Amino acid sequence: MKLTAQEEYGLRCLLAIAVRSPHPDGGFVSIRDVAKSEGLSVDYAGKLLRVLRQQGLISSARGATGGYRLARPPGEIPLKQALALLDTPLFGGQDFCQNHTGRLASCIHESSCTLRPLWSAIDQAVTDVLRGMTLADLLVDRQMQEGA
Repeated sequence: MKLTAQEEYGLRCLLAIAVRSPHPDGGFVSIRDVAKSEGLSVDYAGKLLRVLRQQGLISSARGATGGYRLARPPGEIPLKQALALLDTPLFGGQDFCQNHTGRLASCIHESSCTLRPLWSAIDQAVTDVLRGMTLADLLVDRQMQEGA
């Protein structure tokens, strides 16, 4: 299991905005600032921010003082929601086995998969953790690391 680049960098961009403008009524963060803080091209950061804006996690404003800011307080943005908006689910539900068949074109254990309960349990555990954590939790961890 691993996060896609879009999930990781999208979450990092969201955090970069949250650090600079943690309240929905706060100032705006420029796309250049977000890109620079995460070592991304302005185009790639723009693509990720567009997805986050279209899905309602951030809002934007045009103009010299425009940019991006959170649409809701960080404590109201579950990580599960943010990651789900950026890409497909970690295990993809019922399609997981069809997408990971190994060398064969289709799984020979499709009707009696002895590993499916394992993948389901891992999926549920990850989902529970992501549902229970918000953007605010990551901000607190970051502040603790910087203060140490």
